[in-house]
Amino acid sequence: MLIEIGHLSLIMALSLSTITAIAAMVGSLYCWINWERLACSLVPLTLVLISISFFSLVYGFIVSDFSVRVVFENSHSSKPLIYKISGTWGNHEGSMLLWVLLLSFFASLIIWFGKNLDQRFKTVVVGVQTSILVMFLSFLIFTSNPFSRILVPQLEGKGLNPVLQDPGLAFHPPFLYLGYVGLSVSFSFAIAALLLGKIDSVWARWVRPWTLLAWIFLTIGIALGSWWAYYELGWGGWWFWDPVENASFMPWLTAVALLHSAIVAEKRESLKNWTVLLAIIAFSFSLIGTFIVRSGVLTSVHSFAIDPTRGVWLLIMITFVIGGALTLYAIRSSEISSNSTFSLMSRESSVVSNNLLLMVSTMVVFVGTIWPLMIEIVFGEKVSVGAPFFNKAFTPFMVLLAMLMPLGAVLPWRKAVPVRSLGMLYPIFFLSLLFGYIAWELQNFHNLIAPVGIFLSLWVVLGTWNELFSRIKPFSNPASITVYRILNIRGSEWGKIIAHSGFGLIIFGISTLTAWEKEDIRVASLGVPYDVGSYMITLDNVSFKHGPNYVSTYATVIVENLRGNYLTTMNPEKRFFPTSSNTTTEAAIDNSFFRDLYIVLGEKQAEGSWVIRTYIKPFINWIWLGACILSIGGLISLLDKRLRLGVASKRKLLQES
Repeated sequence: MLIEIGHLSLIMALSLSTITAIAAMVGSLYCWINWERLACSLVPLTLVLISISFFSLVYGFIVSDFSVRVVFENSHSSKPLIYKISGTWGNHEGSMLLWVLLLSFFASLIIWFGKNLDQRFKTVVVGVQTSILVMFLSFLIFTSNPFSRILVPQLEGKGLNPVLQDPGLAFHPPFLYLGYVGLSVSFSFAIAALLLGKIDSVWARWVRPWTLLAWIFLTIGIALGSWWAYYELGWGGWWFWDPVENASFMPWLTAVALLHSAIVAEKRESLKNWTVLLAIIAFSFSLIGTFIVRSGVLTSVHSFAIDPTRGVWLLIMITFVIGGALTLYAIRSSEISSNSTFSLMSRESSVVSNNLLLMVSTMVVFVGTIWPLMIEIVFGEKVSVGAPFFNKAFTPFMVLLAMLMPLGAVLPWRKAVPVRSLGMLYPIFFLSLLFGYIAWELQNFHNLIAPVGIFLSLWVVLGTWNELFSRIKPFSNPASITVYRILNIRGSEWGKIIAHSGFGLIIFGISTLTAWEKEDIRVASLGVPYDVGSYMITLDNVSFKHGPNYVSTYATVIVENLRGNYLTTMNPEKRFFPTSSNTTTEAAIDNSFFRDLYIVLGEKQAEGSWVIRTYIKPFINWIWLGACILSIGGLISLLDKRLRLGVASKRKLLQES
């Protein structure tokens, strides 16, 4: 019965959101204030209906209602509760239901936190947001009904893909979807501004927090996915340039460009056209990512295998949204142009350079992801574009971006005197260069990756904090004045400093790991030690254990140093899931701040011997530490009272003409 209630709630939500979209657009067009208020009042009710629908499906998974097709195909009664719940969005239908729930949630946030917005502008934003919701609800109900029942109820389900039965994957998709859908708000603001024909600094100040919120969620989601892939898939890597990984990375890069461009639009009323275009492109990449994951056109270890017909409908819908938005931009962009000018040596120029590098990097990722599909369509041949292409084509732009970051932070607006602006960075540059040279000399082999990475990370981190020290002048003022200045630095400034520092740590982790990682693959016999780097590894025992819904081949590995001193015991596993006849690899990882020891159990060979893969991964945890610091920096910026949602400005955003 609850399943039918969920289905009915979804249909009612479609009807209500359609009424909302019509009332919003007609009301704003004819300035009918009652229609505008009606549209805004219906949005939270739509959220309630979709929430009922979503939690009805969650309940179906919890109680293992195998009369529901999506529950039967993606759950099993013996699964732990957390994986029954996460199975709700571990499939196409459930994930699309989560998508529309979040679309409705963000539309409601606009109502709740947009009280200072001009009523007409807010109504148009709501109209755009609910129009997107109508399309996705229609797609969900008519092509991907999550409440479809099977004619003959089954006693047991097929189970969720074993690699998805992990805490990291339980939280990774919701955070990504919060990021994807969060960018729809920036998109709605951009379309509303184009329709009403005016963009100013207050508009940019409103776009920034919504984009920042989506970017924070995307950062957390991507970091969780990277962390999951590292310890769960047994490949020993943290990023594989998989199409689905790229699908989340492209809107993240574009959101970074949008955040920086919106700052210029707010403070200098420049780059307004470009900021609007970035808002459109950022959400467009979110939609393209949705198509990549659900269309079946590209192969990925964690994409949804679905009926290609639904992929066609998705493509039509996405083409309509993106094409319509870009057409509107082409028609109206000339009406919102900016006449402000700035010199080559200015903060505006540094943001333009930042944006160009980010967007070129995004296009590199996009072309590398889509190219195999284009070749197959045109020539009928299957090709693959892997990590070597992405690493060589993408990395140079990130190096240039890192070089420019400290420069842009110290340049003033409009025009700078180079010697005065950059003089304070010279000591930091030479200090960073010195540490890079030391790393070069200390290597056993000459590899540029680590020295360049160490130089760039120090350059970014020290250059970022240099801006703070130059502002508070701790060595030339009394302590009381220094403390006063520190306490009066805005949250957005602290957030910028912390986020840029996190980026520097990511550079350090990636470069040192890439250059200094050690790998050993061999057939190991029981009780026979072998050396890997500074460790002595011994496969002590292999046994079999039973888990909640799997059987484990469980190895015991003794780790000692080269002097024979005991360090730790590690237990890599291979898990077999009988319900789906799948086997997963569970790596054993000895974590530390400076390195990870990573051991994977392979296949059995002769009696008493097994394939063992051993990795020593220096500074790999600094990558996720940097991602955490990035997110914290974004959160601190978001909490700045000047940027908090709904407190951006007491002025009306747009006045009726």
